[in-house]
Amino acid sequence: MTLIESAADRQSTALAPDLRSLPDRAARAWTERMAVRPRAGSTYAVTTESDSTYLVDIARRSCSCPDNRIRGERCKHLRRVAIEITARRVAPPGKQRAVCDACGTVTFVAADAGPPHLCGSCRLETGDIVRDRETGDRLVVTAVTDTAADDWTIEATDETVADYDTNNGYPPDDLVVLAAYLSDAVSASEPREYAFPLSQLRRVEDAELVGGGSQ
Repeated sequence: MTLIESAADRQSTALAPDLRSLPDRAARAWTERMAVRPRAGSTYAVTTESDSTYLVDIARRSCSCPDNRIRGERCKHLRRVAIEITARRVAPPGKQRAVCDACGTVTFVAADAGPPHLCGSCRLETGDIVRDRETGDRLVVTAVTDTAADDWTIEATDETVADYDTNNGYPPDDLVVLAAYLSDAVSASEPREYAFPLSQLRRVEDAELVGGGSQ
């Protein structure tokens, strides 16, 4: 699990698309070097090339700069915060940037979210229906842990999840997911849980579940 501290993104940068058709304030929001730092709630501190720092509140669409506060314009600072959020350089309100524990891509997670931190493609939740890529069997997720497959020992065999025969070829640092076979989950009061590497399981989409789907 690796959270990305806001201090790591404090270097001023320029973000420039084709500016020919943009109004002046929009062009300056893209081209001027600014540093954007998340603050409390929906506020962001924006430091400009001239070392002036303004407080932007995107929920209120306000900025402490004279252009917005006095003239009522949608200033370059407001625009820059929107650009940085859209470009996934800074997190939207209530979120924080993190590295996905499964695939390593940058994602947003809830500000108070504990591990594991997973992107939308890798995220599984308790109750999700998944398919074992090796056997095609369908299972119900009972827990997503923050323990790597090479650190989780299967009591029955005294070997790790990573070393188990059917799990060969999956990353040893995959997070361990606990799941019960769908037939057992439906018929048994206390279905047996099995441990899998995260990437061995594929979420079954609703359309596939309703229509029977293919393996």
